[in-house]
Amino acid sequence: MNKIDDSFYLPKNQPTRTPGTELGKEEFLKILMVQLQNQDPLNPMEDKEFISQMATFSSLEQTMNMAKSIDALVQSQLISPIVQYSHMIGQTVSYYTYDEETGQIKGTDTSEVLSVIQKDGWAIFKLANGEEIYADSIIEAGTGKNNTGEGS
Repeated sequence: MNKIDDSFYLPKNQPTRTPGTELGKEEFLKILMVQLQNQDPLNPMEDKEFISQMATFSSLEQTMNMAKSIDALVQSQLISPIVQYSHMIGQTVSYYTYDEETGQIKGTDTSEVLSVIQKDGWAIFKLANGEEIYADSIIEAGTGKNNTGEGS
């Protein structure tokens, strides 16, 4: 005798609906349809009132779309190290210099930031003295003129 596979049955427990706190356009249209279906036939909704509600809904939808677009723009700007550090262009920065053989600190140097580049997700400053340094290696920043130090 053949046995029926239980995996083909629909689940007995229906998924529960969790109410949300936001009303979207679908909810607005449902409310509007119920309102139209249940209105008093002797005193129907005036066309001006209906148009006003639709205009309000349209305005709300456009505002929500614009807010989403602005959020997306802001998030894309925050991710870019170039945008995050672009305000440093023209600033004078001080940073440690290192001995290439030993890796020990030799002293400090100061130079003006000419540009910011991105490499492997990190911001790198191109300096007036020809050096390229990571943004997180800055020990001091200011607005003074280029006072290239001699390494102390």
